[in-house]
Amino acid sequence: MITVRIKREDDAKLPGYAHKGDSGVDLYSTQDLVIEPMKIALIPTGLSIAIPEGYEAQVRPKSGLALNHGIAFVNSPGTIDSGYRGEIKIIAINLGDKPYHAEKGKKIAQMVFAKVEHAHFEEVKELDETSRNHGGFGSTGLR
Repeated sequence: MITVRIKREDDAKLPGYAHKGDSGVDLYSTQDLVIEPMKIALIPTGLSIAIPEGYEAQVRPKSGLALNHGIAFVNSPGTIDSGYRGEIKIIAINLGDKPYHAEKGKKIAQMVFAKVEHAHFEEVKELDETSRNHGGFGSTGLR
């Protein structure tokens, strides 16, 4: 378990886990707004956090909003680095065919915390061979 310091605007709801064992905390909109079909909106949460070094937060869509309203995130998952101290805002897109009303105080996203490993890059002339090798983009078929 990590400790994440949080600052919130007066009307912002604190994030929380809905059920024991959930991996993500719910985030809530602090503004009423309408997202028209095929349009992008920036939804404020009123929250700023201090994530410990060596961790990140990933902001992800809510499955119910995706299924029932076509709400997705343009940069899913959105990454919040440990050095960021600004407000968490959701870059949402309405892929549905009806306007979506994001209501103040309603769930808009979920946030998961993950450990970050930094890589050391070693330049080589060739990479080792694998059974997959260069196969990608559907190379294994659908059956």
